[in-house]
Amino acid sequence: MRFARSSGILLHPTSLPGPWGIGDLGPVAYQFVDFLAAAGQSFWQLLPLGPTGYGDSPYQCFSAIAGNPLLVSLDQLIQRGLLSYDEVLEVAANFDLAVDQVNYGEVLSFKVLLLRRSYERLREGVDPELAAALAEFTAAQKDWLDDYALFMTLKDVHAGQPWNTWPNELRLRKSSALKQARQEHAWAIEVHKYLQFLFFHQWQPLKAYANQHGISIIGDAPIFVAYDSADVWANPELFFLDKAGNPTVIAGVPPDYFSKTGQRWGNPLYRWEKMAKRDYAWWVARLRAAFTLVDVLRLDHFRGFAAYWEVPASQETAINGRWVKGPGAALFTQLEKELGTLPIIAEDLGLITPDVHALRNQFNFPGMVVLQFAFSGDTENTYLPHHHTRNCIVYTGTHDNTTTVAWFSELEEAEREQVRAYLGHPGSDIAWDLMRLAMQSVADLAITPFQDVLRLNADSRMNTPGLLGRNWGWRCRAEALNAGVASGLKFLTAVYDRLPPNLKPVREPEELEYEPVER
Repeated sequence: MRFARSSGILLHPTSLPGPWGIGDLGPVAYQFVDFLAAAGQSFWQLLPLGPTGYGDSPYQCFSAIAGNPLLVSLDQLIQRGLLSYDEVLEVAANFDLAVDQVNYGEVLSFKVLLLRRSYERLREGVDPELAAALAEFTAAQKDWLDDYALFMTLKDVHAGQPWNTWPNELRLRKSSALKQARQEHAWAIEVHKYLQFLFFHQWQPLKAYANQHGISIIGDAPIFVAYDSADVWANPELFFLDKAGNPTVIAGVPPDYFSKTGQRWGNPLYRWEKMAKRDYAWWVARLRAAFTLVDVLRLDHFRGFAAYWEVPASQETAINGRWVKGPGAALFTQLEKELGTLPIIAEDLGLITPDVHALRNQFNFPGMVVLQFAFSGDTENTYLPHHHTRNCIVYTGTHDNTTTVAWFSELEEAEREQVRAYLGHPGSDIAWDLMRLAMQSVADLAITPFQDVLRLNADSRMNTPGLLGRNWGWRCRAEALNAGVASGLKFLTAVYDRLPPNLKPVREPEELEYEPVER
């Protein structure tokens, strides 16, 4: 897949401003789309949209298909009469809903209370149209929704404990136990289905609004799923688990730039041979669902499809692992057969071997280059712009990097000199200097984290890999979405010919006057 020459912004919806402790799918999300359009951007890139679990990471979700109920807009429920503004304000007063940082524990308690209250009113007949849409949604999505809603209900019943600690008959999905659970907890199961309905019901109009304004959505899919998820609980035969349901081997990466002991992710690993025998049906269903939410999908840790780092579950670090061959081209061939052309970005950062490049190139997936990684070696560093190719995505940094302002300040002086030499000036506005470098690149698409657009420092970092806690919480202020920032961004975008076609100036063809040469 190839992109037209263009640019976009990386900002997860949780980082949007708003009064209720977390960014959501309400009015401010539409304002951000307006900001992107005014700034001449073509893409809005997100992190995974699923319901987050332990550590609040969007890369460790309770489901690979479900949406995050914390993104549901209370303002839209107020507009429909399912809540009142005064009661939301009254409830909010009892919680610590910070402006600059998401306090996930507080937001969860605050929102779930109100969302359940809105469901009670829906059941009372406040909004018959929405109730009919809910019934239609639950029937259409039952293939994944029934397992997910039961899984989340049982987690609530067991105080949030992972599924491998539940009673054996539930952990091993005995049909009689599941039937009894569905009967005993029918109302709670309905609530979880309702929360999913609200997410999808609010997301689809937002995506349509973005598309109508020339903004395409880039989503994100982790290669692996969380162990404590409906996916693993409902499909244990597709993962390397022992008879008790515990992982025998887990995912991670060997020691690298981010960690001297590697990263022990803890995700269970797939039994790819069993998936292949089923024509990768689980993956087909997962990506089919994803492409109803987004226009383009970034596959995180793409190198794992060629070969992945397998770590024994008993190990405390990821040092003592081994490389194991992944599904390779067979998976993507089947996905193309079922879904057609795949609008996929291959996240090919880290330790990349020729087989990874070969797999990426076989399907013409664009890869990624990150400018913050470009100045740690010599002039042969492939992330330097003079080595870029057109079919790739250039980033100043990613959600796993610190901000560009902080990155530059933390470099050794020799590395800062290398940056200055490459830029050809002192780098006094380093965030926009690096953004300009990305825009200059021949790469088809340039993406900038919103923190770099705002020239923010390390306290605005989204994630520090390997650090548990204090991640994923950053939020921008409402005043950041202003016309001045949009105008400056549009100017830079125009200079490097990345404006969408509708914003590019129309040039009339010049009439050339000439006299034929007599010979």
